[in-house]
Amino acid sequence: MRVLLLGGTRYIGKRAVNALIAHGHQVAVCHRGDTEPDDLPADVHHLHFDRKDLADHRDEISRWSPDAVVDCLAMTPDDADGALAAIPPGIRTVVLSSQDVYRAFGSINDAAITDEIPVDETSPVRTERFYYRGVMPGGDDYSKLEVEDRFLARGGISLRLPMVYGEGDGQRREEFILRRVRAGRDRIPTGAGSGLLPRGYVGDVAEVIVKAVEVDGIEGEIFNVCETRSAPMGLWAKQILDAAGSTAGLVRVPDDELPPDLGILGAIPQPFVASNEKARTRLGWTDGDALAALKASVTWHLEHPPQYPEGADPGFDADDAALAKADEATAAE
Repeated sequence: MRVLLLGGTRYIGKRAVNALIAHGHQVAVCHRGDTEPDDLPADVHHLHFDRKDLADHRDEISRWSPDAVVDCLAMTPDDADGALAAIPPGIRTVVLSSQDVYRAFGSINDAAITDEIPVDETSPVRTERFYYRGVMPGGDDYSKLEVEDRFLARGGISLRLPMVYGEGDGQRREEFILRRVRAGRDRIPTGAGSGLLPRGYVGDVAEVIVKAVEVDGIEGEIFNVCETRSAPMGLWAKQILDAAGSTAGLVRVPDDELPPDLGILGAIPQPFVASNEKARTRLGWTDGDALAALKASVTWHLEHPPQYPEGADPGFDADDAALAKADEATAAE
């Protein structure tokens, strides 16, 4: 098949490009052309358009004759409308969505308990469509629910992604532990560590994108994508340490003493575990070995440390304060 990716030059999109080619597909990527990644396969075709101008380039997209289009970067209703205006009818469309559409996700931020788990594709979604409006800079128009509605109405396929970790992750999901490993910290504060969040390895996500392109009879459907088993955050922190070869210990402190970047290791009232059963049964997809995936991710991130702007490294004063209080409490017992 001939598969066009809107995006496809970074992280998830880049892994999807390589997975599609490995499965024998021809691939084109549509991006602005500001940078040309030197690690994409040489036979990938490049279409250089700004996303906001996609509809003006429908003829060029048609000339490449894609059989399927994967939209990696539709974040707003305008993003979705522009993409769909540029894609000729009758072409399979796949959009990367997010599990932040579920009500259970909003309940985590609201410290509420509202939903049974595991969350599946029929579970309640948030009633507030523009969840980050006025809350997150640049997030006023972000709405994966609005994006999904537009694609599904055209028979598109929505892949609801979890917290995606792996090599090249710009959000550096493991950094809350790894920055302490790099600094040689031998004790790391942790709270209750009971939070449950769906995760997925970027290589597994790339493979499910291939399945969404290839499998017949799934038009207009939604699929959760995530690991089959979810480690609580405290256990995941320990797994990150093990993958890094660190002997640092996790020291229990009160949740309200946790440094800000370790807040995720506190208590989270609403557990959020997603079911991937539909993706496994309908798409024939399986997730891989989570510990092996984490090892590969941790190794890459240790070898590619982030560069903090001058004065931006938060240091470890908050760690030391929390650990000192924990030691005082232990000594007083």
